Formats: sequence, C-alpha cells, structure tokens
Amino acid sequence: MSSSDAAAPGGTPAAAPSRTAAAVKYISWSALAFMTVGSVASLRPAATMATYGLAAAFLYILPAIVFLLPTALVSAELASGWSGGVYRWVTDGISPNAGLIAIWGQFAMTIFYYPTLLSYVASTLAYVFNPDLAASGVYTAAVIVVVYWLGVFVALRGGIGMIARLAQSGLIAGTLLPAGLLVVLGVIFLAQGNQSAAPMGVSYILPPWAGIASLVLIVSNFMAYTGMEMNAVHVNELRKPETEFPRGMFVAIGLVLLILVLPPIAISWFVPADQLSLTAGAMQAFDAVFAHFGLDWLTPIIGLCIVVASLAGFLTWLSGPSKGLLLIGREKGFLPPFFQRTTESGAPVNILVIQGLVTTGIALLFVFLPSVSSGYWIFSVITTQTYLLVYFFIFVAAMLLRRKAPDHKRGYRAPILGILCVVGFASSLAAFLIGFVPPSQFGGGSPTAYAVFILVGTAIIGGVIPGLLIWLRKPSWQQGPAAAAEAPEPRPAPRELAG
Repeated sequence: MSSSDAAAPGGTPAAAPSRTAAAVKYISWSALAFMTVGSVASLRPAATMATYGLAAAFLYILPAIVFLLPTALVSAELASGWSGGVYRWVTDGISPNAGLIAIWGQFAMTIFYYPTLLSYVASTLAYVFNPDLAASGVYTAAVIVVVYWLGVFVALRGGIGMIARLAQSGLIAGTLLPAGLLVVLGVIFLAQGNQSAAPMGVSYILPPWAGIASLVLIVSNFMAYTGMEMNAVHVNELRKPETEFPRGMFVAIGLVLLILVLPPIAISWFVPADQLSLTAGAMQAFDAVFAHFGLDWLTPIIGLCIVVASLAGFLTWLSGPSKGLLLIGREKGFLPPFFQRTTESGAPVNILVIQGLVTTGIALLFVFLPSVSSGYWIFSVITTQTYLLVYFFIFVAAMLLRRKAPDHKRGYRAPILGILCVVGFASSLAAFLIGFVPPSQFGGGSPTAYAVFILVGTAIIGGVIPGLLIWLRKPSWQQGPAAAAEAPEPRPAPRELAG
C-alpha cells in the first residue's frame, strides 16, 4: 500500500487504526472555507491600502489573478487527490526530503508571524480600552504570551472541531460584519450627496507609476494571499473531501477578495489619504465613519470584534503547519518521538509547546530590548522568503503528479494546470526576488549587505535546519502504516533517503 493510500479517507483498518469512521470528527466544507479566509484575509491592511483609493482594487485584483487563483486551483486539485496537505503533495510529487523542506518552510514562517499578529491584537485592544497602552512593551509582551498560550490550550483540548467553530464565528463577527457595515455606511455616505475624500474617476483605477517602488508595491501584495493552501492538511476531516475541498476553496476566493478590496475603498471615501494613520489602522477609520453617523459607541464593539477575528485566524495557523510537520515527521521518521506526542484530539502537544517557548522569548525581547524591532523585522522577511519556497515546491509537485499519476483519482482537475503552475511559480519567484530589495526604512544601509544577509538567513532557516532533520532522520522514529511497511527493509544510513 502506498503512503498516499494509507492516508486516504475510508482506508482499511490496518492503514488507519486510530481513525475509524465512528471516531472521525468531521467539519463542514463551509467551516473549512471560513478557516481558510480567516487565515488569509483580515481588516488589518485596510487603512494602509485606503491611501491608494480606487487603485487599491487593482493592487489586490492583479495579484489575485496571477497568484491567488493558481494557488487555490492547484491546491484544490492536489487536496482532492492526495490527503495530508503540502507535505503529502510534495512528498508524492517530488520526494520525502522535499516534502519536509516544504512543510518546514510553512511552519517556520509562523515563528515570527505569531508575535506580529498578536501584537496587532494588543494594539487593537489598547485602542478600545486605553490607547496609551499600545506604546508599552510590557503590555504588548503580556498580551502576546497570554493569548498564545490560551490558543495552545484551545488547540490541545478542543481539537480541529472547536477551532473550526471558533474560526467560523470569528470570521463572521470580526471580519464579515464589520466590513459589510463599513461598506454599507460608505454607500449611504455617498448617497447623501457627500463628496468622496479620494477621487473615484476611471483614470484613478491604476496607481501612479513610480518605477521600482510601484513594482515592489504590486508584488508585495502577493503575500496578502499566502496561506490559501494551509488548511488542506485538514482535508481528512471533511465527509467528501474530493468535492467539498474545491467548493470551500472557491467560496474562500470570493470572500477573500471582497474583504480585501471593498473596505479600503470605503475608508477612502471618508478619510483623506494624508490623514490616515497607518499605526492606528482600521480602528481610526471606523472611528471616523461612526463619528460621521453619530455611532461613536460602536467603535469599541467593532474593536473587540476585530480582535476576535484575529484570534480566530491565529488558531487556524496554529493548527495547520504544526500538524503537517507532525505527520511527515511521524510517517518518515524526521522527528524524534518526543516531538511526535499528541493529545487525544491529535494536536502535536510538544511541537506547540516548544514553539510557544520561542514565541514567549521573542515577546520578552520586546520588553527588555526595544531596539530589537528592526532585527525582528529582518527575521520576519527571512521567514517570509522561506515560506515562498513552499510555493515553488507546490507548483512543481502539481505538474509532476499530473505527469507521473495521470490516472490517480482526483475529485477536481484544475483547468490548464500547466499554465497555472507556470504563472504561480513565476509570481512566487517575483515575490521572492523583491524580498531582497531593502525597504525605505533601511535606505541608509548597503542594499548589497541587506540582500546577502537575507539570502544567508533564508539558506539557514529554509535549508540548513531541514537539512539537519533529514541527515539525523532515523527509521526507528517512524510510526503508523509507513513504519510497518518499511520495517522489514533495513536502512543502514539516513543519507540513502536523500533526493
């Protein structure tokens, strides 16, 4: 039995002894769609993009065509034929080693993503209760640490079913409703005869061209859509994954575009670009909108709703990459047994705990070393670069699987798969290369030194660390059907698995 067959839904009891039909806790395709939207889209960048007015639509729609659409369609085909998510697709399409590197890149990105997301939660909460707290490193660190460990508790005790429910309710209450309210009030504002703060003529659809800066702006928005593939690791929790996962992805595409495109345009109707505070973000915009209609009392309520949505997105990220790393580590023997421990619900307890200790350490650095912020930003860029490597593997694996296993059962076949993969790979490469261009705040430094530092850091995090896991890999660490299938065949050296 192949490894993909072993993980397939409805497999034989020998292939999946711990997941009988009665034991599986299913989630709906709509819940998975909401989890995907919650992990990708939020109102956090709305105020920043509102400074571009009507051009915000172009800045999101173009990356959606060349990156979001290929990623979503290719992921839909892969998930409908190969369960397990990124690690399974890349393992079966390229090699187990490549599968480890891919899922590690997805997991590594979260190390610096969590503090960034949770610091946004802290600043939004401060805006609701006491804006002065946003400048306090102690307050920010406390929120990051407390919220992360509460998230770990939910993931360990509640499992994917609870996370799916929280993600669904959080997205509705904290993103869809506030975004819808913002757009509706904006339409009423214009219908009352008020003048839009930003010009809305056809000539303003395209942003002004400023050379390389404009190119960086457009390509950097590719990153707004990363994470569309992340929840494919939960495909086995769907009753009919072959049809339900593609359906969920298509719904997620529509919701992501609506959430990212419409609110910034609505904000630009109320607040002039030169008055938008990029630090106060969406809360300042909501404050201005509600003040116009005499609804100031809604501001703190919306702030709490946005916090709920951010926490729901955090939980979906917490459960996805860590589970993928656990699955390949257990199946192929890349992780020691210590890191393979799980709760009854299947959550990787020790992986989450170790990651939590790292997150706690980063949060404490912000308290005692305020100057660490620029270095933290650089490491965020490095982990983002590592994450982009995941998409290289996904698009290559999809093309190879279509060629190597053309008759493999797929619930969905992406149209013009070759073109989608080429466009998606090229978009990922463009975003990767742009990552070596120093931002404006580093303009005084050497662009070459910056690029070399990012390159070396990406090589270490994205190559050296998973390389060590590959080199140290032991067949005795394997668990599950793969271990049983390979046990009779001795493997004298880990290097035999290379490639």
